[in-house]
Amino acid sequence: MSDQAVLRVKGRILVGPDEVRDELWVVDGRISYDRPAGARDVRTVDGWALPGLVDAHCHVGLDRHGAVPEDVAEKQALTDRDAGALLVRDAGSPSDTRWIDDREDLPKIIRAGRHIARTRRYIRDYAWEVEPGDLVAYVAQEARRGDGWVKLVGDWIDRDLGDLSACWPRGAVEAAIAEAHRLGARVTAHCFAEDSLRDLVEAGIDCVEHATGLTDETVPLFAERGVAIVPTLVNIATFPALADGGEAKFPRWSAHMRRLHERRYDTVRSAYDAGVPVFVGTDAGGTLPHGLAAEEVAELAKAGIPPVEALAAGTWKARAWLGRPGLEEGAPADLVVYDADPRADLRVLTAPRRVVLDGRVVA
Repeated sequence: MSDQAVLRVKGRILVGPDEVRDELWVVDGRISYDRPAGARDVRTVDGWALPGLVDAHCHVGLDRHGAVPEDVAEKQALTDRDAGALLVRDAGSPSDTRWIDDREDLPKIIRAGRHIARTRRYIRDYAWEVEPGDLVAYVAQEARRGDGWVKLVGDWIDRDLGDLSACWPRGAVEAAIAEAHRLGARVTAHCFAEDSLRDLVEAGIDCVEHATGLTDETVPLFAERGVAIVPTLVNIATFPALADGGEAKFPRWSAHMRRLHERRYDTVRSAYDAGVPVFVGTDAGGTLPHGLAAEEVAELAKAGIPPVEALAAGTWKARAWLGRPGLEEGAPADLVVYDADPRADLRVLTAPRRVVLDGRVVA
């Protein structure tokens, strides 16, 4: 044991939804369930402890205009941290945020590299914009740059059509996903509409973001293939305002966006009921503020997912899906302490008592 102070977390330690311990110890930044011999200078924190929340769709280093300076990215990461989100899957960013990895006071990030979109079919200054013939090469590039994920833009408004439509031909996504898998990366895709989903899933995609276009025909396919969704319901709440803004120019698109919004809760509940893995993600960093993971957990519950399962989608299950530990023996001490049991009342998540990152109380 080093001379670092020992932290004791006492109360109820939610190792899992049904596994509860009375205390844990943090020594050299790691969790132990055995009291360290000769422990001195012990700081005690009381309450209900959870693994650090997961925001599985977040964009650190990005705002509505594109990449942001490091000081802005730092504020974004600190906002997520102080809200209890200690693990972020960055689902596409033009910023190089590797410097965050050297900061012990900032959340851990799993990067998907930069978005890959069809030419003029996404938000300006966000993505690499390429044609289908170059898709495999760009997927390989981002697979090497990322942390085991690649992000495609699966659909976007087609201005000639006046509505959402798929961005890639089937053969292109099959080849691109195969290349990512060959390089050891998983692939996810932004998808609002219906028509890109079957091709992406049958091509072997691992996850779909938003997934508002799921139907009775495609939900079973997702369940059969084990394709996860990250619904980002706090972002889907913005669809009516987006539709209002685009109605004069693209009335067909606006009507479509409203329909997707109106059935958003039914879509998520149908996916969950069918056995589709569902995880918490906010889409913060584009137009939305950071620090919304707790609100997204509540949205999943509002959609009809049982509260403990909604909580698991942003904690235990999300960490396992991303290959990161929770509150296991020897794991990094990334945890959040609350005043009451979040399993009984999800509103507790909005008010962390203490945030512990790598064994240090940081908020």
